Amino acid sequence: MGSFKDSISKIRKSWMGPSTDSSAASSPARSPTTSPPLHAGTFSYYDDEPLPPISLHGYMPTTKNRLLTPEMCDEIRNLMPTRVQLYTDWHLLYSLEQFGASLHSLYANVMPSSKLTRRVGYVLVIKDRKGSIFGAYANEPFHPTDSRRYYGNGECFLWKMEKVPNVILGDQSSTHEKTRHKWRFKGYPYTGLNEFVIYCTSEFLSMGAGDGHYGLWCDDGLVNGVSDPSLTFGNEVLSREGNKFHIVGLEVWRVG
Repeated sequence: MGSFKDSISKIRKSWMGPSTDSSAASSPARSPTTSPPLHAGTFSYYDDEPLPPISLHGYMPTTKNRLLTPEMCDEIRNLMPTRVQLYTDWHLLYSLEQFGASLHSLYANVMPSSKLTRRVGYVLVIKDRKGSIFGAYANEPFHPTDSRRYYGNGECFLWKMEKVPNVILGDQSSTHEKTRHKWRFKGYPYTGLNEFVIYCTSEFLSMGAGDGHYGLWCDDGLVNGVSDPSLTFGNEVLSREGNKFHIVGLEVWRVG
């Protein structure tokens, strides 16, 4: 127990390469992998036509930094379970801008007030200082388990969005091409190599572990984060800032 607390203390003091518990650190090494093609392994009732459009609920009129758009949701939901894909309403449960920077506040707002009878999902969205957008999908709400118990199942995944140029040819009379940017989605599904899917305490929130690193880790002040390749999801570093990043914006959405 002492070595575990020492590891958490090192994260807070030096903000360098957080370590998981000893069982995670002893997992066999595995090189980070890129995600499969966007629709690989994901099937929809709407294989021949688009999924129904998504509506976002919860942003206040005064909210300036809105991290998600319906177009981005269309990309993220392609890796979700089929039933969850079909939900058209996404509800904002927590926003750093609207509720303040506190992991305790995040847990309190994400936890359902009553037991849900339907199957829903939860999307974590983070924006760093370089404008990167990335996050995670969880099959159950984030909640602290200080008894060192991991939770979550194989439906969970990590993801990131990369803004890339989108070249659109103009009409034949134009000699120039019209260029704008679009979001390119990269998803990292559960690999099955370990069961370290979600681990949250009163001091941090994390997803993915193995080989001594977390796939995604955020501190209790929602100020600093860490992302390293993990065995759980075979992910790359999610942030353009590197394995250590600064949290500029953070949201949690309920799908359904």
